[in-house]
Amino acid sequence: MAKVHRILLISGPNLNLLGEREPAVYGTDSLDTIVAEAVQAGHELGFDVEHEQTNSSTRIVELIHAARGSYSSIIINPGAFTHYAWSIHDALRTFEGPIVEVHLSDPRRREGWRSASVVAPVASGTVAGFGKTGYRLAVLAVASLLR
Repeated sequence: MAKVHRILLISGPNLNLLGEREPAVYGTDSLDTIVAEAVQAGHELGFDVEHEQTNSSTRIVELIHAARGSYSSIIINPGAFTHYAWSIHDALRTFEGPIVEVHLSDPRRREGWRSASVVAPVASGTVAGFGKTGYRLAVLAVASLLR
């Protein structure tokens, strides 16, 4: 029997407000809708995608620590933590599977302070600027990395 890969999808601060918060930047779909499409993409590829959203960097670090040995991969949209949360960077360094950073918008095309990512150096790759499709693309990226 083939191993079922588990993917942990982490959505960071303010992403719980998708559909309401800056729709011109982030779109009008809720986080639940976006995640449901990513979960469906995972199922189509034979992967279990489990999602957690938190506004706390501490909780993100705890999720990453708990994922070690339990998940094959992590997909993370760290939100604003992307730019300064070195604790998330350090936690991700301890994870042995593929890590895909995902952003609905392209941070490099926004305010200058958004162009730096502390997650990118420890990620296998980054998907950015594709709106809600980015979460699905991140699942496809993980699938290609794990096969």
